[in-house]
Amino acid sequence: MVLSLLLREQWIRAKYERKEFIYTEKQEPYSAGYREGLLWKRGRDNGQFLSRKFVLSEREGALKYFNKNDAKEPKAIMKIEHLNATFQPSKIGNPHGLQITYLKDNSTRNIFVYHEDGKETVDWFNAIRAARFHYLQVAFPGASDVDLVPKLSRNYLKEGYMEKTGPKQTEGFKKRWFTMDDRRLMYFKDPLDAFARGEVFIGSKENSYKVLEGLPPSTQGNHWQYGITIVTPDRKFLFACETESDQQEWITAFQKVISRPMLPQEYAVEAHFKHKP
Repeated sequence: MVLSLLLREQWIRAKYERKEFIYTEKQEPYSAGYREGLLWKRGRDNGQFLSRKFVLSEREGALKYFNKNDAKEPKAIMKIEHLNATFQPSKIGNPHGLQITYLKDNSTRNIFVYHEDGKETVDWFNAIRAARFHYLQVAFPGASDVDLVPKLSRNYLKEGYMEKTGPKQTEGFKKRWFTMDDRRLMYFKDPLDAFARGEVFIGSKENSYKVLEGLPPSTQGNHWQYGITIVTPDRKFLFACETESDQQEWITAFQKVISRPMLPQEYAVEAHFKHKP
């Protein structure tokens, strides 16, 4: 995983200022299995960042947040099983920005948060990774630590704008923000939307998925010049990029996923996408 600037800075501070790597019997707070604190969270509808209480509990297997500090019921419950965190300073517009995602009704839900103190943001990131590690140790008791560490959190393979058309391929092309999260290609009207407008499952070449440069000759409507066609067992998805470099970067990202054989659990995800209305 590529280290973010914030993570790199806080690692240096932890080592040389706070001396956290000198051996002691003290357990680091982010690995204690429980964390509670305030983070500035972006509102789903109004886009304002407001202070919200977050609670991470390994015992409950969830990260929760509350709209009021004294609220008894959480606004959202995010299962550690499906939790991911990645640094997103540019997208969020804050050097300490963190994007947290989880699955809600098998669709991805985005939450954007930050803290004024960079160490606090990094501690939350590490707490989520530690909780994920302990969950995976129980879920996969035979797996080694080396196998589990890459599953703690993941960066997106690729993000950026493309244009897309609808399933009939006669609708006009619309500009959307796309995020490639492993085998989930999600598209949003705005990069900071809470929910995707749609998701496309990207399988493997053994299962008849492939990526083609360009668009079919019969493609209608105005669109950016550099096209991409994703072929799935059920249909073709048509996208267009503004520049050739964008096109090649997206093709590389798609090929990276398509060339990798599908895992047994990914077949269940694929089946869900096929049955989506």
